[in-house]
Amino acid sequence: MEIDGIISAIVIGIVIGVLGRLVVPGRQRIGILWTILVGIVAALIGSAIAGAFGVADTKGVDWVEWLIQIGLAALGVTALDRSKTRRR
Repeated sequence: MEIDGIISAIVIGIVIGVLGRLVVPGRQRIGILWTILVGIVAALIGSAIAGAFGVADTKGVDWVEWLIQIGLAALGVTALDRSKTRRR
């Protein structure tokens, strides 16, 4: 992966993390840095899953890939929020 790929993964990860957090109802007790990290991981894993199913590169906007990534980010935000809530 080249530097422009890493930078774009970070930018897309930020967007995916924020969208994933917005999908989860209620208040999340995690910080913005955790949200960004979850978004980056969700974007990378979501791209791999979309590639495995052959929906990563389509004509126009890759809606299926975005939905997979946002869903993974929502799951990650929820899991992290619940793990932090249990510790308190």
